[in-house]
Amino acid sequence: MVGKGEAAAAPAHHKEEEHGEEGEMVGVVKLISAEGFEFVIDKKAAMVSNTLRNMLTSPGGFAETREGEVRFPEISTAILEKICQYFYWSLHYASGKETAEFPIEPEITLELMMAANYLDT
Repeated sequence: MVGKGEAAAAPAHHKEEEHGEEGEMVGVVKLISAEGFEFVIDKKAAMVSNTLRNMLTSPGGFAETREGEVRFPEISTAILEKICQYFYWSLHYASGKETAEFPIEPEITLELMMAANYLDT
């Protein structure tokens, strides 16, 4: 995950989808918070969210698909950062071979739950 002003490992704009070993999409996607902070994350991590998966892979020439970036005018930077952390946590523990609790601070629980519900995460 790369914050605004930091270099990403790969360009955020993709005209063509690249595929990895098992047909998985590779590359990065940019998620932009309500305050304009940009999170550049692996596309594989973004696909943890069914909403993002639909936005980034649906046919029809949607801007999110073409540009590889999604704006969230209703999600604050702190919440979007926590969501990005969850995406990577979920990828790491998806196999079920090892487990760990995802830490959530009590003061952000409600806002985080609303964002997670929207993102279908």
